[in-house]
Amino acid sequence: MKKILLFDTSQGTKNLGDFIIMDAIHKQLQFLLENNFVISYPTHMPILHSYQMLRKNEVSKACREADYKFLCGTNLFAHNLLHITLGWNINLIDAKNYEGSISIGCGSVPSDKKINSYTKAVYHKALNHEVVHSTRDERTKDFLESLGFQAINTGCPTTWSLTEEFCKEIPKEKASNVVFTLTDYKQDEQKDEMLLQLLLENYENVYFWPQGDADYDYFRKMKNADKVKLLGANLASYHHLLSNDALDLDYVGTRLHAGIYAMQHKRRSIIINVDNRAKDMARTYGLHIIEREQIQDVPNYIKQEIETNIKLNVENIKKWKQQFEKCEEEK
Repeated sequence: MKKILLFDTSQGTKNLGDFIIMDAIHKQLQFLLENNFVISYPTHMPILHSYQMLRKNEVSKACREADYKFLCGTNLFAHNLLHITLGWNINLIDAKNYEGSISIGCGSVPSDKKINSYTKAVYHKALNHEVVHSTRDERTKDFLESLGFQAINTGCPTTWSLTEEFCKEIPKEKASNVVFTLTDYKQDEQKDEMLLQLLLENYENVYFWPQGDADYDYFRKMKNADKVKLLGANLASYHHLLSNDALDLDYVGTRLHAGIYAMQHKRRSIIINVDNRAKDMARTYGLHIIEREQIQDVPNYIKQEIETNIKLNVENIKKWKQQFEKCEEEK
């Protein structure tokens, strides 16, 4: 029996999208996880304090003895680790705990600056030099390759189930109802209020799901917020709504993973692009996105027939998984 560490982005998170990522990763790694012992440690918080690294302890022992260590998605990589990052809270001292870690669908924070020598040292100490890493997008693949690692663009694991056959079951026509999201850290009150107003004018019922910890407070400031049906701030509440087969439902909103999760439930999804993540993935995988600057065009867009066709690189996903399937066969 192997020991597997999952560096879990949903622990200590302020974004429920990380739960969507982890849910997908557990499903996609089931072939490896089901017969082995699995431990989860956070990425958003340090596993240990630096002074705790001075003495032997069970956490360091677990990290040292693990057969596989997986970095589980999201905007994990950065160009400057001299500043604390929200994705992967790591430094040169505790990088030893991550030694040999393998990326599964990780992305990176865009930057016009070169990666500094300290950050390079941390990644070279923490990441596996033997395997091929899985990245969320082409830009992150290029980033890892520039550091000397092997990488392939598999897309985010949340998309791996969105095969051509699956996508054919997602409706093309506009639904009667819609669930939408906002992004608290990318606010534009004028355009976001316009989005809400347009949705109220074009759908019978409008639902709001707060994916981030401050999304609800932002939403409550808007005109006509009282006309919207509010969902609980947890993934179970969103799952319950999407799983209601009797409810004709679209997704329109600024949260990328809320849109992907809706597609996983065979709901037509339109993502309003507010940062690099949706744009990075749309370049390769054909997500339906609208730039926020074009928010006035939402009515025309939602009334169109939209065919969902996520352009998965099935061969890359298969190639990445086979690295570990072969190891399991050799047990």
